[in-house]
Amino acid sequence: MKKFNTIKIFTLALGLFSGVLMAQNITGKSVKVAVDGTSPMHDWTMTSSAAKFSANVSGNTLTGVSFSMPAKNLKSTKGKMMDNKAHDALKADNAPNITFSAASINVGKSTVSGKLSIAGVTKNVSFPVSVTKNGASYTITGTENVKMSEFGMQTPGFMGVKTGDAVTIKVNIVAN
Repeated sequence: MKKFNTIKIFTLALGLFSGVLMAQNITGKSVKVAVDGTSPMHDWTMTSSAAKFSANVSGNTLTGVSFSMPAKNLKSTKGKMMDNKAHDALKADNAPNITFSAASINVGKSTVSGKLSIAGVTKNVSFPVSVTKNGASYTITGTENVKMSEFGMQTPGFMGVKTGDAVTIKVNIVAN
């Protein structure tokens, strides 16, 4: 009977240990962010491909999700003047990073809940996300609509023409 209990304990310990070994840490190899907005003059987009992403994989779940992007990495096709005004609105000198963290994201289509920090203001947000697995690689895509004013930002403008308050943030991450 004692030998049987020893085998059960050994089997349980081996199972727990192998579960720890199977957890995989992934990092972003390719990150693309687009922020789309409007103004009375024209619609605009700012993009960045410089951000950091990390998570742990456990089964069909990404845990400990962390995303960080320097605010000044967002660039516009409209030129440096717009970039500078946007960076001022983002309070990039005082709050240099835009961040998102979540406890977990499921593989497949789901809604992720986490903390989004922009311009030094952190809010709880939930938005649809899709995570697809291809071998050891994971593609994470998500879109969130936010109002700049909810993050304490003044809408940027030039000569009395201001951008709209609402922006759409699109993220595409490939991690392995």
